[in-house]
Amino acid sequence: MRVLLGSLCLAFSLSACAVVGDRPKDTAKALSSSTERHLANIRQLTFGRQNAEAYFSFDGNKLIFQSTNNWTKDAVAPRLRPADTGLGCYQMYVMDVDGTQARLVSTGAGATTCGYFFHGDRRLLYSSTHAVGPNCPPKPKRDGAYRWALDDYDVYAVDIDGQGLQRLTTTPGYDAEATVSPDGKTIVWTSVKDGDLDLYAMNIDGTKVRRLTDDVGYDGGAFFSPDSRRIVYRAAHPTDPAEIARYQELLAQGLVEPGQLEIFVMNADGSGKKQVTSNGASNFSPFFHPDGRRIIFSSNVETRGEGGRPSFHLYLVGDDGTSLERVTVKGRFNSFPMFSPDGKRLVWASDRNAKEPGEFNVFLADWIP
Repeated sequence: MRVLLGSLCLAFSLSACAVVGDRPKDTAKALSSSTERHLANIRQLTFGRQNAEAYFSFDGNKLIFQSTNNWTKDAVAPRLRPADTGLGCYQMYVMDVDGTQARLVSTGAGATTCGYFFHGDRRLLYSSTHAVGPNCPPKPKRDGAYRWALDDYDVYAVDIDGQGLQRLTTTPGYDAEATVSPDGKTIVWTSVKDGDLDLYAMNIDGTKVRRLTDDVGYDGGAFFSPDSRRIVYRAAHPTDPAEIARYQELLAQGLVEPGQLEIFVMNADGSGKKQVTSNGASNFSPFFHPDGRRIIFSSNVETRGEGGRPSFHLYLVGDDGTSLERVTVKGRFNSFPMFSPDGKRLVWASDRNAKEPGEFNVFLADWIP
């Protein structure tokens, strides 16, 4: 399903489309709905190729997103149009929330992923491989399995005009999936710096690095709660000795084979870890609802046992794992949701209205409680 490499931000989610298995008993109740009652005035902001991980500025007027389109040639109102030739891997763009005036903010070299705004909206955060070379990272051999490379990303800060680049991480290996707390004080990200894929926090200037997770396996895709006191994230923690050995063998090769992912929450200092989902599906891209008590996320919980390629949709769940509710019904892939700071809009990536296989675009909707 995925044609181009990115980081685990995108790789874990799209690779999960290969996960097929028996439907767990605790999802026997039908969650499907014929309508998307929480979404109104849906508008498509990008058109063509792969566009994903669009996240709001703090004032809600702009979006940062990653794309395989060269929007610098065709970013003309009233609608963004892709250039005739796409990019070999993702670059980072900022666009107005109405889908106009896309501006390149990354260097144009290497691959980029996981963009986010700093408080005040004058600086941006993203990860890039450009320090190790100008070309897109090579694709790993699949050998019959869905594998993704842990490319040598580092986390960078940059002015909104693409100037003033500052490198925030310098350790070898994967450093990505970085987001900023709503109070503007803290960055959380995933790193392999200590030999496993764990979550870390640091001050916004890159100082005072502290490790938040230490379970064997992948921890990532973290976002803060609206009050900045908690973190929601996705994780895959193998427990079988053979599974652990396989995970660590691939990790030593700079590879990972994504499988089942569950949603977790914890306090911002790493304490009080609690598992939210336990359905055995591929659950990812979680984000807190504005009320701070519910979580929106993407999952194949209803379709993974049907054979073939499962569909991924957005769901709401309480932070205690109760009251699961389906949000999207259209398309086969809906992910990377984020509520606007005022809680009135939702942005996400979807293959609805796609003209070509592998196409994903950014969508924006008014949120209906």
